[in-house]
Amino acid sequence: MGGQLAGTGASGGIGRPPSAVRRPPPALTGTGPGGRAYGAPVDERRTGVVAGLAAYLLWGLFPLYFPLLEPAGGLEIVAHRVVWSLLFVGLLLSVLRAWPQVRAAVADRRTLLVLSAAALLIVVNWLVFVYAVNAGHVVESSLGYFINPLVSVLLGVVAFRERLRRLQWVAVGLAALAVVVLTVDYGHPPWIALALAGSFGFYGLMKKLVRVEAAPGLFLETALVFVPALVVIVVLELRGSAAFAHEGGGNAVLLAFSGVATAVPLLLFAAAARRVPLSTVGLLQYVNPLIQLAIGVFVLGEPMPPARVAGFAIVWLALAVFTADSLRQARSTRRAAAQAVPAAT
Repeated sequence: MGGQLAGTGASGGIGRPPSAVRRPPPALTGTGPGGRAYGAPVDERRTGVVAGLAAYLLWGLFPLYFPLLEPAGGLEIVAHRVVWSLLFVGLLLSVLRAWPQVRAAVADRRTLLVLSAAALLIVVNWLVFVYAVNAGHVVESSLGYFINPLVSVLLGVVAFRERLRRLQWVAVGLAALAVVVLTVDYGHPPWIALALAGSFGFYGLMKKLVRVEAAPGLFLETALVFVPALVVIVVLELRGSAAFAHEGGGNAVLLAFSGVATAVPLLLFAAAARRVPLSTVGLLQYVNPLIQLAIGVFVLGEPMPPARVAGFAIVWLALAVFTADSLRQARSTRRAAAQAVPAAT
């Protein structure tokens, strides 16, 4: 999404040696899918929720940020986003002394290949999103992030042979119906929404194939496309069509700040994902497209004819079904874990 990451920055847990001490009940230490602590301390969960809300709030406000970078075009904006993200995250890695994680990822050929694919996908996502915002298609871009969870579910079926539950299939079917309704409304398929959902869905898929923390992952992804981004900046400068350093100091500062604007929400998301259950993260992710939709309609004045409202309503129904099923499954998982631990002790 502009950087929204469902599945971004997957991190591995730290193994603990066996202990003869009797384990506390799962209400204190129980874990869910991905090793996230369902019974984490209240302060930790609260911190995670605040971090998640902050991440999705910042992503949601991107439609107000990118127009400030004009007259820079979409290609120049994304090129600067790559370059300044690399520099900012490199500085952050130095402060955190996390370069060993980068070296470990580079030493693994499979990890490097997967991150190369992820880098291409996220650049495509950024390009489409910046184009959508600056061309007045913020409402359609919000649709892409509404349907992204359902695209991710389908990718799980195709890539990992996951079996969908009945209500999940209902949600996917409703989303397909919504795309048909919106195709009739627009007069063509909602390509921007589909491109955003597809590119980000596949990006999340790539990130699930490797275990790299958020900051080292973003550093490597931007490093892999740094040279093409630098070439774009140089060519635009030589052609006299670059905005950077030619449209005043404010524009240059805002373009450079795109690195911080890219990295900070991602790191906040990673902090949230480590502290709260996946079901909570799943609910928080709808903050981003809701804000984008509100900005598109109420701030930028984009049209919402009845047919478009109907299409979005079907999408929201699909998400309601999907979310209800996910929450029910999460509760079942927690109950199963609570019953299993006493039996093991």
